[in-house]
Amino acid sequence: MKHVLFTLFSLFAFTTKAQTFKNPESLFDPTPYGFSHASSVSGPGELVYISGQSGALGKEHTLSNSFREQTKVVLQNIVTVLDTYNLKPENIMKITILIVDHSPEKLKIWNEEIRKVWKNKPFPASTLIPVSKLAIDGMLIEVDATAFKASK
Repeated sequence: MKHVLFTLFSLFAFTTKAQTFKNPESLFDPTPYGFSHASSVSGPGELVYISGQSGALGKEHTLSNSFREQTKVVLQNIVTVLDTYNLKPENIMKITILIVDHSPEKLKIWNEEIRKVWKNKPFPASTLIPVSKLAIDGMLIEVDATAFKASK
């Protein structure tokens, strides 16, 4: 009997809207900073985990010295991975951003560039972690992401 109830509950639980983004009114508005306080996924579908993408261009992994250029490229690289799943940036539920020698200027650049990619879509939940160094010399930013692809 417990298994039947659990199965029925599970089927019921997965029939809700797939993606939800929330910004409680009692907390500060994170949208000017390019993220939502929380995101959730329910229902049948596929979670897509995107490994940390660098701001390096192409198969040669060419790095610019410019933080803005690396930021543009890291976002392009994420979109490239999303394309392989027929997904868009708004399918991303959570991102983690690692920035070398983080500063207000770099945060401003990140905010400007993420807005160009997300446009007016809900921003994902986000964590920004300042770091002193990344895996490859010259890397100034790395971003990983988790996206959701709803079943049809």
